[in-house]
Amino acid sequence: MNSPNPNRMQNASGNNPVISMERGKLPPQAVDLERVVLGAMLIDKKGVDEVIDILHKEAFYVEAHQHIFEAIYDLFQETKPIDILTVSNLLKQKNKLEKVGGDYYLIDLSRAVGSSAHIEFHARIILQKFVQRSLIKISTEIIEEAYGDNQDVFDLLDQAEARLYEVTQGNLKRSAESAQDLVIQAKKKIEEISNKEGLSGIASGFERLDTVTSGWQPSDLIIIAARPGMGKTALTLSMARNIAVNSGQPVAFFSLEMSSVQLITRLISSETGLSSEKLRTGKLEKHEWEQLNVKVKALEKAPLYIDDTPSLSIFDLRAKARRLASQHDIKLIIIDYLQLMTAGSSQKGGNREQEISTISRNLKALAKELNVPVIALSQLSRAVETRGGSKRPLLSDLRESGAIEQDADIVSFIYRPEYYKIEEWDDEEQSPTEGQAELIIAKHRNGGLDNIRLKFIGSLGKFDNLDRHDSPFEFASKMNDDISQIRPSISDAFSDDDDDMPF
Repeated sequence: MNSPNPNRMQNASGNNPVISMERGKLPPQAVDLERVVLGAMLIDKKGVDEVIDILHKEAFYVEAHQHIFEAIYDLFQETKPIDILTVSNLLKQKNKLEKVGGDYYLIDLSRAVGSSAHIEFHARIILQKFVQRSLIKISTEIIEEAYGDNQDVFDLLDQAEARLYEVTQGNLKRSAESAQDLVIQAKKKIEEISNKEGLSGIASGFERLDTVTSGWQPSDLIIIAARPGMGKTALTLSMARNIAVNSGQPVAFFSLEMSSVQLITRLISSETGLSSEKLRTGKLEKHEWEQLNVKVKALEKAPLYIDDTPSLSIFDLRAKARRLASQHDIKLIIIDYLQLMTAGSSQKGGNREQEISTISRNLKALAKELNVPVIALSQLSRAVETRGGSKRPLLSDLRESGAIEQDADIVSFIYRPEYYKIEEWDDEEQSPTEGQAELIIAKHRNGGLDNIRLKFIGSLGKFDNLDRHDSPFEFASKMNDDISQIRPSISDAFSDDDDDMPF
């Protein structure tokens, strides 16, 4: 006869930890608090208002409680009264009343509480238990997948981080949503937009562009492409400055080509009106140092985050972007530029077009996951240079264009005729092209196409609205040039021993 297993022996208190491990642990739960919260929602409308945005159906551990909360939520969405009778009738219509224990159970829930006091606190405990259960589920899946050899380790890391990010955001994804839920969400969004003054998306600071796009929209992938020297970095830096400084909205800028100090120096030039050459050499007059110190204060406070990691992989980018979104609530992501990225080790052996396809697809997925617009800069092929006649870029000029064009919501090109020694625009007015650029919107999934002219200020490395009078930055730059030109004549007019100077 076998001797009893000591690991299965239970002490008087019933707290043997070995037994609990062997027989399995109960998932984290707060059933009593679930009853209290549902009871409070049945008797007090205030209780519903306080927790309806905190909890969701899956947060409840008991299936019956999930059905009851779902009924309360449906009544709330339809602005109908919420009480024992209305919830009971709706559950009856859905053939779920008996599943939850009938009218008796609803009455029992309402009797369990006297008011909705502390309901929010109780609801957050329920949500915490749900997060714990979610972490256990995700961890178990990760462990199972990690034991397998059929998946690339970097893909596994990316998936694991994505799942954990969903939990930290309190936004665990469901497999599908009903048309009814989606229509309600869409109507709510349309209502919010109608009540909102200004644009529905993130304003770029360029008036005509914002009119066409209504601002950069959440979850959109925007491609801005051009040949080298057209001003891709200058344009996106100008946008980043407008959004971070003027609107105070956090922006993440991933620069794979220039260092973060070089980028911020460009922004300082744009902000102060001091030329990049002067800042590069450091040969500033006393008044220019004062101008520098005063003008950069707004830039110092701007929520702009620059990452200059070279040869960044799409895996690293997604990980960094998630952390920035979690820590700083990033509203826009800019990547300079797409062709300098790598797809990671999982793409070894594939050609460059397949790699770009993977990067493009992942950038669109990142935009959807974080629900922010992602702007990616892209190089154009040499076909633009060799083509006779107009040098305006076409969609076919995108390098490794197939996937980029397919994944992008907006594809735009920068065109500066001045760069090609073209002195007049090819329109009826034939106006001069000097100091001007054209942003060509060649694809717009949710809107119209347009050619938008902008002012290009090469000495400051910035773009501005074309129809605006000289901005303070340009004025300051011109003043600096004027002062530097008249200083020698003033010095010649008055020698050091002149005591009769009029000023």
